[in-house]
Amino acid sequence: MKRLLSTLLILTALGLQTGCSLREPMSAEQDSETPTLTPRASTYYDLINMPRPKGRLMAVVYGFRDQTGQYKPTPASSFSTSVTQGAASMLMDALSASGWFVVLEREGLQNLLTERKIIRASQKKPDVPENIMGELPPLQAANLMLEGGIIAYDTNVRSGGEGARYLGIDISREYRVDQVTVNLRAVDVRTGQVLANVMTSKTIYSVGRSAGVFKFIEF
Repeated sequence: MKRLLSTLLILTALGLQTGCSLREPMSAEQDSETPTLTPRASTYYDLINMPRPKGRLMAVVYGFRDQTGQYKPTPASSFSTSVTQGAASMLMDALSASGWFVVLEREGLQNLLTERKIIRASQKKPDVPENIMGELPPLQAANLMLEGGIIAYDTNVRSGGEGARYLGIDISREYRVDQVTVNLRAVDVRTGQVLANVMTSKTIYSVGRSAGVFKFIEF
């Protein structure tokens, strides 16, 4: 179980590194390209190649929050968080891909309950639509609850660079190292016991290059 959680956690942490960032605009020549799926990291293939279980566990994820409160330091991104806010969706995708779990919806539980209330109210009226004529079954209960979150984001763990300027022309290169820490634990729903607890850290490298020209202008 601990090995499985470690793989799930690393796969989720890899997705956190992009955070909330803007994509580079695509050129006109690329508009006609065939859409492709996002490339998978090697950790994903480690996950799907794990031994098959004898039976799958019912698992739920109520949330996988960003507990760091970190925002991007650049002026143009003052309201953009340093890490993704969709970590729960990434974790649920990894759980489903592993083949070890049947994932039940809990993050949008209130929306689900509202829809079920609408169905029950509609069934009491005449001319019930065919798609909701059958008896509404109860929601399935889970055996396992996955808890945790993004617990730390350390910026400027290490930084440096180099540059040169000559006759008003300059060029520079700089780098920065950040570190994100993620925690994941598996909890037995019946007893509340923490069956496994895993914590991992991933390093994020950022590199920037710039060049410029400085010149006086007379009026």
